[in-house]
Amino acid sequence: MNIVSTDFKGLFVLEPKVLGDTRGYFMESFSKRTLSEAGIDLNFVQDNQSSSKKGVLRGLHFQNAPYAQTKLVRVLSGNILDVAVDLRREEPTFGSYFSVELSAENKKQLLVPKGFAHGFVVLSEQAEVFYKCDEYYNPQADGGILCNDPAIGIDWRFKAEELTLSEKDKNHLTLDLAKFNF
Repeated sequence: MNIVSTDFKGLFVLEPKVLGDTRGYFMESFSKRTLSEAGIDLNFVQDNQSSSKKGVLRGLHFQNAPYAQTKLVRVLSGNILDVAVDLRREEPTFGSYFSVELSAENKKQLLVPKGFAHGFVVLSEQAEVFYKCDEYYNPQADGGILCNDPAIGIDWRFKAEELTLSEKDKNHLTLDLAKFNF
């Protein structure tokens, strides 16, 4: 597995080694040992999976301490634009975002550490997204940032009227008003 660093401390793109032949393919999608050898020690405790239609935007979500989550995100079918926004005030990348296209075809994964808001938009007609978490979901620690906050300026590749959001996601606060702690 190739572990690609980004300009954001602790945020990595993982590129599994894919072995393909006439039968299909095989890949190791997760290896605690491989990550540990790269200095990334995680203990995942919960898996989540969603299915969404084109234009569905889920996010930007986070969990506050002590329930903050590291997520390892991958796509089982279709493709998405996956986005992580740095909410760690002490980092020079605070308030900036990173985006990467994840797909069933490219098999890339995004490792999103604690201290980031996370979200994605479905680019294909449908997509199934699977992610591992190192903390259990806790509704009292749930938080979010408004996905179209102009201070962050995320290009979601859709016009606002083409996006489908939950009522909860429509009502998140902007970065300057949201409360978060990690």
